[in-house]
Amino acid sequence: MKKTPLYQKHLDYGGRVVDFSGWALPVQYSGIVEEHKAVREAAGLFDVSHMGEISVAGPGAADLVYYLVVNDTSRMKPGKVMYTPMCYESGGVVDDILVYMKAPDDWLLAVNAANTDKDYEWILEQASGKNVTVRNLSDETAQVALQGPKAETIMSRLTKAPVQQLVFYTFMDAVDLEVGKALVSRTGYTGEDGFEIYMPTDIAPQLWDRIMEAGKEEGLIPAGLGARDTLRFEACLPLYGHELEKDITPLEAGLKFTVKLDKTDFIGKKALAKQKEEGLKRKIVGLEMLDKGVPRHGYEVYAGEQAVGTVTSGSFAPTLDAYLALALVEAGYTGLGTELEIDIRGRKKAARVVKTPFYTPRYKR
Repeated sequence: MKKTPLYQKHLDYGGRVVDFSGWALPVQYSGIVEEHKAVREAAGLFDVSHMGEISVAGPGAADLVYYLVVNDTSRMKPGKVMYTPMCYESGGVVDDILVYMKAPDDWLLAVNAANTDKDYEWILEQASGKNVTVRNLSDETAQVALQGPKAETIMSRLTKAPVQQLVFYTFMDAVDLEVGKALVSRTGYTGEDGFEIYMPTDIAPQLWDRIMEAGKEEGLIPAGLGARDTLRFEACLPLYGHELEKDITPLEAGLKFTVKLDKTDFIGKKALAKQKEEGLKRKIVGLEMLDKGVPRHGYEVYAGEQAVGTVTSGSFAPTLDAYLALALVEAGYTGLGTELEIDIRGRKKAARVVKTPFYTPRYKR
C-alpha cells in the first residue's frame, strides 16, 4: 500500500489503517459516529493526501480546461474554485474534479485518488498539439481537510493571512502557515464549512500537529474515511464509482447545474444535449428505509417484482438517525413518496423516495 506523508501521525493518534484504493489510510480513530458528530458540531481533521493534483499551465491552458469540463470555466477569475464533472464523448464521467484558477495561464485540477493516473493520461491526450504543459503534482503534494463549524476559528490561529475573508469556493495561494506555505481553499466534502489545505509533502506532519494544537480548545479531533463517507452521504455529495461513473452522466446524477450546454464546445456536449432533449430515463434519488435494514452499494431496487434501479450509496445517517440510500432508478419511479423495495441479502425491505439532500449543507457564502 502507498503511504501518505501523514501515515505515522495516523498510528500516533490511534487510527485504524485500512487499504483504500491501494492507500494505507485511517478508516477511523475514536469511532465513525463520534468523528461524524464532531465535524457537524465542532471540527474534524482529515488526511486527504491520496487525492490527485494536476497542473495545467501555459498560453493554451484556459482553452484546454474549458474544453475538458462540462461547467463554464470562462466565468472564473483568479482565486476562484469550480466543481465540475469531466466527461467522455458518451456523456459518461471520467471524474468529478475541483478546478482552481490561479491565473489565466495557470490552473490546478484536484482529482479523485483512484482516478489520478487515468485523469492525467486523459488530460495529456486532450492537450496534444496545444500550447500547454500538463504536470502530475500528486506525489509532491499533501492535502488535509479541516471541516466543521469551528474550522474558521482554528484556521485563523494558524496564519496572519485573512483566511476568514474567504467564502465558499474561493482560495488563497502561498499562505504562510509558519511551518511553510500552502494553498488554502474554502472547500470540503462534508456538508460543513471548512478548508482544504494543499502543501508540500515535507511540511505535512508539522502542520498536522499545529492544526491539532490550535483546535484543542474547539473540540477538534482527527477523522477517518468512515466519517468522511457518512458526512458526504448525508449531504448527498456524489462519490465517483457510486453516483458517478463512465456509464452514468452528470444529468442522471442530479448535477444538471454543472452542465452548461450553452458553452461553445466541450467533451460530451452532443451526448448530454441529446439526453436532455430526449428526457432522462433514469436518475439518482434519495430513499429512506421504512423496514429495518442497511442498504448498500449495488443492492437492487424493486417496484413489485420488477427491478427498477440500483443503490449507489447507502448507510446509517448519524445526524438524522435514519437508514438512507441514494439509488439510480428508472424515471417512472422517482416521484417523492413513491414506495419501493430494496433487496437486502435476499429479502425485500420497504423504502420510500424522499427529498435530497438529506442534510442541508452549511457553507460560508
